[in-house]
Amino acid sequence: MTLEDLRRLDPRDIGNWPVLPKLGVLLIMLLLIIFLGYWFDWRLQAEELAGAIQKETELKQRFIEKKQQAVNLDAYKKQLADIEQAFGAMLKQLPNKAEMEALLTDINQAGLGRGLQFTLFRPALRETMSEFYAELPITIRVTGAYHDIGAFASDVSQLSRIVTLNDIAVAYDKDGSLALDAVAKTYRYLDEAELAAQKKKEKDAKAGAKKK
Repeated sequence: MTLEDLRRLDPRDIGNWPVLPKLGVLLIMLLLIIFLGYWFDWRLQAEELAGAIQKETELKQRFIEKKQQAVNLDAYKKQLADIEQAFGAMLKQLPNKAEMEALLTDINQAGLGRGLQFTLFRPALRETMSEFYAELPITIRVTGAYHDIGAFASDVSQLSRIVTLNDIAVAYDKDGSLALDAVAKTYRYLDEAELAAQKKKEKDAKAGAKKK
């Protein structure tokens, strides 16, 4: 069938068309029906199905995670108990407010016991407060022999209470002896009144931030 034959076909008399044009029209109508069905119905159903499959996958993943947590619950409880025990042990290494003076004396005695001379021992006027503890920096300067200064630093690290040496600088003094400048930081745990004050301060700070 030629293009001229197709032009001669009467669209109002499709019943008398040859077989091939009829099949072509039927095929076009079928494709049109399929397209309209997809666009107005099947497409939405496919999107809903894809969403349901994705949700099912997410739920399965959450189920697996929850199951793993349930299986490891005893291990988590033991780990938490170990952490609490370790935290308690560390907390015992921090003096309370009444014991701070004795700790300062221990630091001083650690230097004197090694034959060092303190030319500066100045605790900060104010402590730095944290959530559970307070930090007190002490600016120190000791003079003496090299090995005695090293032994002093070792003695400080082995005190029963936590003391750290920071900002260390070693140089020769005017008389030719070795001088150690450092900031010794000691820590103490807060008593109940101080903890309550810290929590109130943090709560007020959060409330102020929300208002802004």
